[in-house]
Amino acid sequence: MSNDARAGPSVKSPPRAVVLGGYGLIGAACLRALQSAGFTVTGVGRDADAARRVDPDGDWLIRDIARMPAADWARDLAGIDVVVNASGALQDGARDDLAAIHEGAIKALIEGLGDQQTRFIQISAVGVALDAATAFMSTKAHGDAALKNSTLDWIILRPTLVLGRTAYGGTALLRAAAAMPLIGFQVLPETPVQTIALDDLAAAVVQAARGDIPTRTLADVTSADVHTFASLTNNIHGWLGFAPWRFTITVPRPLLTLTGKIADGLGWLGWRSPFRSTALTVLADGIKGDPAAWHAAGGATCQSLDQTLRDMPATLQDRWFSRLFLLLPVAIATLSLFWILSGLIGLARTGPAIEVLTSRGIDAGIASFAVIVGGVIDLALGTAILFRRHAHRACGGMIAVSLGFLAAGTVLTPDIWVDPLGPFVKVLPGIVLAGIVMALMDDR
Repeated sequence: MSNDARAGPSVKSPPRAVVLGGYGLIGAACLRALQSAGFTVTGVGRDADAARRVDPDGDWLIRDIARMPAADWARDLAGIDVVVNASGALQDGARDDLAAIHEGAIKALIEGLGDQQTRFIQISAVGVALDAATAFMSTKAHGDAALKNSTLDWIILRPTLVLGRTAYGGTALLRAAAAMPLIGFQVLPETPVQTIALDDLAAAVVQAARGDIPTRTLADVTSADVHTFASLTNNIHGWLGFAPWRFTITVPRPLLTLTGKIADGLGWLGWRSPFRSTALTVLADGIKGDPAAWHAAGGATCQSLDQTLRDMPATLQDRWFSRLFLLLPVAIATLSLFWILSGLIGLARTGPAIEVLTSRGIDAGIASFAVIVGGVIDLALGTAILFRRHAHRACGGMIAVSLGFLAAGTVLTPDIWVDPLGPFVKVLPGIVLAGIVMALMDDR
C-alpha cells in the first residue's frame, strides 16, 4: 500500500478570511464571529497597539488601508476566501481621508484581487447616495458603486445604528447623552432611528461569508422597529439604570451647528469627536433601513431594540464610561487652560517670580533662566495636549514637570508649603487630573 493510501482522505483546510479594520467596533465583532464559525482570520489595520488590545494572539497585518497599492493587496490577499471590509471613517481630518479609504481603497482592492475567487463583503451604511449631502455618505456610495461594477463575488450590507457592548462614535455619544444627570438634553428628538445589535451584524457577515447569502446581494440589515432619537436616548438612560430625568430640554439647532463646527476644528487636531457636523447631519436625516431585501436573501431576522438591550445588561463599567465620555474633553480643556495661563502669567510677571528665588540666595541669572524656561515649558505642554497625537505624552510631561517643581520647591523654598494660598498644595490635583486623562486616552 502506498504512503498516500495509508494517509487516508485529505483534510480540508478551514476557509481563510481577512477583516479590514479588524480592531474597530464592527470589525472586531466580525473577526471574533468568523473565528467562532471556524474561519482562519487575519485582521488588517494601521495601529499595531489597537490590534494587540483587541486580539493579542491574533494574526494581524499592520497596513494603512487607505494608501495600499493594488500590487500589495494582490500579495497580501493571495489565497484568501473571504474579505470583509469593516474599515471606514466619519469625516476628513488629521488622521482620515474619506475619499482614500471609502473609494480609493475599494478600487485598489478590486484591482488587487483580480480574477481571484474571493467573496468580498462590504459593510456600508444605510442612506448612502452618490449625491449625498455629506462626504461620508457620498464616498461610501462611490465605493459601493465601484464594487457593484466589478466582477468580484460581492455582498454589500448596509446597517443602521449599531448597538453593542462596546461603544464608539455615535453610540458613545448616545450613552453620554443618556447619562446626563437630572436634566435630559434632547438632540434632534424627532429624528427616526432604527438599530441593529452588533452581534446580529456580525452574524450577518458570517452568513454571507459561508455562502448562505446569494452573491451580489445589496441589503439593509436592521431591526424592523423605528424609534425617535428622544425615545432611543430614554431607553438607553433606563438601560444604564439611572433615575428618570426631572426635566428635559431640546438643544436648539443653532447650538448644535456651532458644536459641530467646533468639533470639526478639533478633528484637524486629531480628535474624532462624535459631535462633528457629519454625524449631526446624518442623524438629522434619520437612520432608517428596509430589511426586506435581507430577509428575501435568506438573512436572519435582527433583534428589536428591547431584545438587544435585554441581552446585554448594563454594568458599572457602562455607567462609568457614559459619565466619563463627556468629562474627558472637559478635563483636557481644563489642563490646557491651566498650563497655558500659567505659562503666560509666568512670562508676563517674571519679576515677582525671580524675586522669590533670589530672596532665597539663588543667582539672579539662574533665577531668570528658570522662570523663563518654566513659562515656555508650561505653554508648550498646554498647547501639546490639544493635539491628539501628543496628548498622552503631554500628560506625562505635566506630571513630570509638576513633580520636579514640587521637589525643587521643597529643597529651595520649603516654607511655601505652608503658604496660606497653598501654591504647592494646589499642584497636587493637577497631577491627579493629568494622570486620569492619561489613563483615559485610549479610543479603541
